[in-house]
Amino acid sequence: MTLQQLRYAVTIADMKSMNKAASELFVSQPALSNTIHDLEEELQIEIFLRTNRGIVVTTEGEEFLSYARQMVELQQMMEEKYMGVAEHKRKFSVSMQHYSFAVEAFIKLARNFSLDEYELAVHETKTGEVIENVKNFRSELGILYLNSFNQKAMQKVFDANELEFKPLFDCAVYVYLASGHPLAGKESISFSDLEPYPCLSFEQGNKNSFYFAEEVLSNLEYKQTIKADDRATMLNLMTGLNGYTLCSGIICEELNGDGYTAVPFAAEETMTIGYLKRKGIPLSHLGSRYIEILKQYEKHCK
Repeated sequence: MTLQQLRYAVTIADMKSMNKAASELFVSQPALSNTIHDLEEELQIEIFLRTNRGIVVTTEGEEFLSYARQMVELQQMMEEKYMGVAEHKRKFSVSMQHYSFAVEAFIKLARNFSLDEYELAVHETKTGEVIENVKNFRSELGILYLNSFNQKAMQKVFDANELEFKPLFDCAVYVYLASGHPLAGKESISFSDLEPYPCLSFEQGNKNSFYFAEEVLSNLEYKQTIKADDRATMLNLMTGLNGYTLCSGIICEELNGDGYTAVPFAAEETMTIGYLKRKGIPLSHLGSRYIEILKQYEKHCK
């Protein structure tokens, strides 16, 4: 097994096509197929299934690729640090739950670095994918929250995946809703106040446990609920259906507009915003700078 074989396997998984991967790697398709066949024979596992619709990664392959990505990423980091490989752009990727302030922090980071020198990526996605992306080296950092309800269960998941959670700041819980909502003018909102209105939450796919919910107090019984896949849809549901969600109260008008507000939720509940990183691996320069920017949002916690 060689680093070249690992790089080939990772590229095929990313491209989801043997032909596209061969083009990306500047090798012939038969040569690439033979290399992967030899790797599978050596490891006695099947990494990919070849179908009429392209390449599908097997369950064994997913586990193998998580290790392969680590090796490829570490090789690139060592080349950049010790060999001065000019043709490789330095990479930084962050995954996050649906937090507009985390996206805004990423924008501030990107404005201060030349995109000619860096390859940046941001993934606003499901909780499970945030964890998987950091575990598999697709992202250096993952931004999510813990609270008294999910902390123990989530910590077990982090430990099992060799990840560590670093707190950034604590926030009280707020009800996030449209400025024209009937409850928008209240000083605080109780759970009973919310009964006539739909509770909005982000869809978590197969990992739909309460512990993976992006909204605090997800274990409560809500009379009306609607799930959404993205933040834009969530905002539209707030405006069109007087929906609401529970959040940190950090508002980013530059990204979401000024048509929304956050009202204190009448409950003694807090959430800890923090970041996930791989155990034993120090943050890159961009990673450290991104965390510095994120910490500035503590003053916006209402």
